[in-house]
Parts: sequence; structure tokens; C-alpha cells
Amino acid sequence: MRNSITLIALLALPLAAPAWDQPERQAPPAWDQLDAEQREALIAPVRDRWNDEPQAREHMLRHAERWQRMTPEERRSAHRGMRRWKHMSPERQEQTRVLFRQLRALPEDERRALRERWNAMTPEQRQQWLRENRPQE
Repeated sequence: MRNSITLIALLALPLAAPAWDQPERQAPPAWDQLDAEQREALIAPVRDRWNDEPQAREHMLRHAERWQRMTPEERRSAHRGMRRWKHMSPERQEQTRVLFRQLRALPEDERRALRERWNAMTPEQRQQWLRENRPQE
């Protein structure tokens, strides 16, 4: 049950309006304080996605399990990353995908070195690096 709630919370995040768009108000109630209609409003999008995208189920579960293992600080960091991603242009998202794909494949010391090189690159050098390291399709 706890994993289900975590999955629902994780997948419903993109549906929530950004905090800066909402007036200041009291914290929402705990799950047990929600009525059936409120719970259904939270669960329905996840249930629909689960039913409509069977190929995504394993991915959804892995994300929920990983979220469950995160510390509060890791969760805050993940939220910040999701907000940054949401506001990136499609081109910038693609650049980020290429960079992360490369980083994931490297040992930690090489990751650190690539991050340092990336941060020192000019925009033109970054574009060149991305062209050279874009996966072949």
C-alpha cells in the first residue's frame, strides 16, 4: 500500500500546479483525511496511465521504489531537477540527455572529469562535443 501511495504521489507531481502560481494556504490534509472524491482525483491519472501504457509499468514501479528509498534532501533535489527539466527547451533537453547518457556509462572519476571539462567549455565547444557524442540511430 505504501508503495502505491508513493507511486501515486510521484506520478501526480507533474499534474500539480507550480507552487509559485498558488496563493499561500494551509498544508493539504494527510491521505487519511481526504474524502473518496479527492483520493480518486489523485489516483485516476496514475491508474489511466498504468492501464493505457503497459510497456511503462516496470519503469513506473522502478521510479516509485527509487523514490521510496530517497532521503528528504534527495527528493527535494529531484523536485528541483524536474522543475528545471520542465522549463528547458526541447533542444536543451536533448543536449542534457546526450550528456547524461555519456556520464552514466563512465566510472565516477571519469564522470567528475567530464563534468569539470563540460563546465569549462564554451557554448561552441559544448555543441561540438554533443555532435561528436550523440548516439548513432
